[in-house]
Amino acid sequence: MTDFLYAIDRQLYLFINSRLANPVTDILGPFFSGMTSTWYGIAILALLWLLLFLRGGREGRIVALLIIPVVTFSDQFSSTLIKHLVARPRPCHEIGGLPAAGTVRLLVPCGSGYSFPSSHAVNAFAIAGFVSHYFVRWRLPLILFASAVALSRVVVGVHYPSDIAGGAAIGYAVAYTMIFFRWSIETAVGHFRGGKDPGAEHG
Repeated sequence: MTDFLYAIDRQLYLFINSRLANPVTDILGPFFSGMTSTWYGIAILALLWLLLFLRGGREGRIVALLIIPVVTFSDQFSSTLIKHLVARPRPCHEIGGLPAAGTVRLLVPCGSGYSFPSSHAVNAFAIAGFVSHYFVRWRLPLILFASAVALSRVVVGVHYPSDIAGGAAIGYAVAYTMIFFRWSIETAVGHFRGGKDPGAEHG
């Protein structure tokens, strides 16, 4: 069963990475893949964070500050714990002198870390899930952005589709763990002060 699932995963990888490749994906793949590691990506994310903090009102400031522990936890949880537990080679890692996936179109450096899950996918969906819970009108753009970042990791050749699917699920789990944690604290404080339970959603 494991071999069958890997065969499907590998075929999907080859389909996205090689057969769907074109000049547009060769530009967009590295662009979105570099969102957390290049100067332009960090500048874009920093600007969006500032807009949320400065223009999002009181709720925006709280959410912006909480994004910091959300990303810190999601990144460490995926990179330090899960990756080493699963210890899956990346499709571009060489096994017996050949790439693990067989044919690889590598558009960025392969990297030495393990493959599952994609930390890019974990972090992107953790942010998207967390922010969109409080700012529902931003949900679709955030999900599309997170999906583009995650999918780009297959396009550039460094992750399997299951790495980004698993990463998205883990990212959402981290987001809603933080949402529950915040709700629990605010509810406890509200009861202590004799107030009402805080609302969960903001438009």
